Amino acid sequence: MADWNARQYLKFEDARTRPARDLLAQVPDIAAPDGAAPPLVVDLGCGPGNSTELLAARFAGAEILGLDTSPDMIAAAQARLPGARFALADAATFTLDRPAALIYANAVLQWVPDHATVLPRLLSLLAPGGALAVQMPDNLDGPAHVAMRETALVGPWADKLRHAASARTPLPAPDAYYDLLVPHAAHVDIWHTVYNHPLDGVGAIVDWMKGAGLRPFIDPLEGDERAQFLEEYEARLAASYHRRADGKVLLPFTRLFIVALARA
Repeated sequence: MADWNARQYLKFEDARTRPARDLLAQVPDIAAPDGAAPPLVVDLGCGPGNSTELLAARFAGAEILGLDTSPDMIAAAQARLPGARFALADAATFTLDRPAALIYANAVLQWVPDHATVLPRLLSLLAPGGALAVQMPDNLDGPAHVAMRETALVGPWADKLRHAASARTPLPAPDAYYDLLVPHAAHVDIWHTVYNHPLDGVGAIVDWMKGAGLRPFIDPLEGDERAQFLEEYEARLAASYHRRADGKVLLPFTRLFIVALARA
């Protein structure tokens, strides 16, 4: 895919940041032992720094490190938080120079395959008693994503988009994650939350999805072809999302949360 667009992603900053706040609310406090270096807090998939800002406010005495694969996101995050440290890195392969007190992965691991390997590896990068906090969209069966896949199958773009849907695969059930993590952790907490975002019509749903979920479908397209795809996608959405009493449409958005604590 092309590089991420921080400006597009932040069009819905308040709604996108709310799950980050909800995840952080379930993370225990951290502190460095007397005389030790400040605890290391890693924002994995930091995006434009909206989640990193929450971490910096919550853990004021910590060393904050934001990691992302997108140069545009890193540039936006660094401009937002000049006192934090940011670097380009892959969530599946990054390394740390010392164990982390917290690895906070908000809305990133849904893009990373092989969770059976990746999540235990993340736990192994924690200091004793440290926390792994994960939030992932779990909504591939929702109408907005079904419409993406259906639109990709019809039209002149079908060949270009034949692999677009494989950029994300459905998440395993919560019990699978529990069984995966509990042999490596002192405590595992898993839950789902469904957010119902009021948006200004199906066009706003398209704009929301352009910031993340639509990227594998529209990045290979250009010009009129991209515009036609988005027009047909929006038409499909109109059959599933209807105006509410105030004229808005509701976008249900299911997210999976995990907080796992390393053994002390």
